[in-house]
Amino acid sequence: MAELTLNAVGKTYSGGVKAVSGVDIQISDGEFIVLVGPSGCGKSTLLRMVAGLETVTDGEIHIGSRLVNQLDPAERDIAMVFQNYALYPHMTVRDNMAYGLKNRRTPKAEIETRVAEAARMLELGQYLDRKPRALSGGQRQRVAMGRAIVRQPAAFLFDEPLSNLDAKLRVSMRMEIRKLQQRLGTTSLYVTHDQLEAMTLADRLVVLNGGRVEQIGAPLEVYRKPASTFVAAFIGSPAMSLLDATVEGGRLMLEGHVLAEVDHKAGPVTLGLRAEDLRLVARGGVPMRVEYIEELGAHRVVHGMVGDQSLAVVDQGAEAPGDLIHIAADPARLHLFDAATGQRIDVRSRVGEFAR
Repeated sequence: MAELTLNAVGKTYSGGVKAVSGVDIQISDGEFIVLVGPSGCGKSTLLRMVAGLETVTDGEIHIGSRLVNQLDPAERDIAMVFQNYALYPHMTVRDNMAYGLKNRRTPKAEIETRVAEAARMLELGQYLDRKPRALSGGQRQRVAMGRAIVRQPAAFLFDEPLSNLDAKLRVSMRMEIRKLQQRLGTTSLYVTHDQLEAMTLADRLVVLNGGRVEQIGAPLEVYRKPASTFVAAFIGSPAMSLLDATVEGGRLMLEGHVLAEVDHKAGPVTLGLRAEDLRLVARGGVPMRVEYIEELGAHRVVHGMVGDQSLAVVDQGAEAPGDLIHIAADPARLHLFDAATGQRIDVRSRVGEFAR
């Protein structure tokens, strides 16, 4: 096990295309870090640079006390789990798990011990003599994880390992991965585009956008206090509603309604509202015309329009498309962002019409 340190790491391809730029991350020994962001944000490229599968064009990567920029993947003491499993189809489960150890000329008795222990942890004992084609997707992914575990590496790297599994199996597999990592205490760097997967697995999230870090923090910290409109819209389901608002004479205004009193200069701002932080009121509040409703079983998400802007609210009522309802929220749960830069504005807010 070891710390991972990325100092101003960047990747520029021929033609001057920057895939990753100026990434600084300090990962503690035993920590589980998740790189999350949309397709093309640079998360897999960053992971592959740590693995040694992509060259680093800027900055430094340290695994433990070693600078590894120029080291081959086999010299970095890491184990990688891919989304396509990368198993040898002609080998049994036992031989797939043992392959890396055999290449390192690990003693046969030690190989057998490590494979048996990994198979026990992953409940693969009865499948050791089968070949990958005889296994389900979830079983193949466990074999890929077992192959990484037997290496006893300084760090695990996961490149969207659950993306090929169905929704139900993804839920159970991410629980297995988290419990396994906690049991082993191995430093882990995990890539996903699935923000729910990221929230449930991570000790800390690294949210990437356009090859740059938007925010690093514990999952609930990132959710409750997003650093930018990008993070606010990406983390959370349903996504945070972002609306054009203004501050006029110390009052936060939305479509002519006073939401709260705020300590901020006059001018345009972007208002962020989480669906679960809103409630329906009989009088006052902000009027919203219902557009459509998502019935999700445990709750329903009501989508509508405030003026010409979209808004979503979680509610258990009997609204129907076309209804006019009125929305209210706690001023302490309003999120403000700079209208020009999209960066978070931290201000004190006091009760207004919106909260009555």
